[in-house]
Amino acid sequence: MGIASINPATGETLKEFDALTSDAIALKLDQAERAFQQYRHTPMADRARWLNAAAQVLSDRKEEFGKLMTLEMGKPIKAAIAEVEKSAWVCRFYADNAAEFLADVPIATDASRSFVRYQPLGIILAVMPWNFPFWQVFRFAAPALMAGNVGILKHASNVPQSALAIEEVIRQAGFPDNVFQTLLISANQVEQVVADERVKAATLTGSEPAGASLASQCGQRIKKTVLELGGSDPFVVMESADLETAVATAVTARMINSGQSCIAAKRFIVQDSIYDTFLEKLTERYRALKVGDPLLPEVEIGPLATPAILEDLDHQVKLGVEQGAQLIVGGDRSQLPTQADPRLKVGTFYPPTILSEVPIDAPIAQEEFFGPVAMVFRVADVDEAIRVANHCPFGLGASAWTQVPEEGDRLVNDIESGCVFLNSMVKSDPRLPFGGIKRSGYGRELGREGIHEFVNIKTVWIQ
Repeated sequence: MGIASINPATGETLKEFDALTSDAIALKLDQAERAFQQYRHTPMADRARWLNAAAQVLSDRKEEFGKLMTLEMGKPIKAAIAEVEKSAWVCRFYADNAAEFLADVPIATDASRSFVRYQPLGIILAVMPWNFPFWQVFRFAAPALMAGNVGILKHASNVPQSALAIEEVIRQAGFPDNVFQTLLISANQVEQVVADERVKAATLTGSEPAGASLASQCGQRIKKTVLELGGSDPFVVMESADLETAVATAVTARMINSGQSCIAAKRFIVQDSIYDTFLEKLTERYRALKVGDPLLPEVEIGPLATPAILEDLDHQVKLGVEQGAQLIVGGDRSQLPTQADPRLKVGTFYPPTILSEVPIDAPIAQEEFFGPVAMVFRVADVDEAIRVANHCPFGLGASAWTQVPEEGDRLVNDIESGCVFLNSMVKSDPRLPFGGIKRSGYGRELGREGIHEFVNIKTVWIQ
């Protein structure tokens, strides 16, 4: 089975690869296990030195890697370069802090000495998505490698060149051979990897079906998983909010990666007294967004990553209108300037789109829109805002805007999500744990908590 890298802006096939055979996968796992038996005993200082070197490689080659991402999955070039820089940041963060996070923790008991020790598990499988091809991988790899584990990457099939480039970064940084390997395999080959007893755990960022499939395979074999799945993040705006800042942030928060982000704001829940003004200002800014060739620095919205994503999104918007939503702007690909450009005409572009007055009980209101589409809901007060925010199967992140302390406390405490950002947009940060609840998954990445997901938390009692 072939694995292809295709430019979504032009439809051009950039490069094709053959998927690994079963024998080749087995060889890779043999190499990973041998590497682990040596690597687990390497000093923390050496791991930190190699990880800092990886950060330097990323910084030195950020334009090259940024362009590669843009060509493979359509991310606007400025955002792609920023993603490489953020990947370098997470490497430096764990290089600087892992020794503290993994140090023995003394516990006072009636033993002569008792403590908790953190030890690596072994081979960890990472099944990663295309939307942040470098960041998603490095936020797994940095803590996993610092903990003494080794990594096996099954990246999304539409970003094979990015996957191989990440393996190259680790190698160039000086890590021992086979401590981190990319497997160019199809989704139906993942089970062979999971079934190998030397693979101790798995992490996945992606869709609900993909997460359920991996969790089921691991569950049958009693292997731990961490899942970061979909999101339909609420962006709550109360009448006391700084409206201009909230609107400007709303656009940025929705259009992360051309709207293709699990933590992008997707449901805008606005108090009735400012609803019309908010919608008017949001619409004005949406109309001004520049859609086009993602390699141009002035372009804000690039193509969607695949034709299937484009088709699904267009279908969702049409269904939303049928179910009672009002189409305020967008929803019509024929009006895009890319349609007049012969080179971009076949690209998977979709216009910035707003659906207003979405009925809260409409089936479409429970779905995730993976593209530049916003749903806007009208609410009377903070109680209704919280009800609407929580009336959703997802619980990844939430942004809430108010200048009233009591409202802020209510929103922080009562919104059901893995994180709440008050008067700011949701974002991941190496210093803070990141993950969701409900159908958005379980477990945490990043921060102190993230490095503890894939270690043996060993109790030691000495009498």
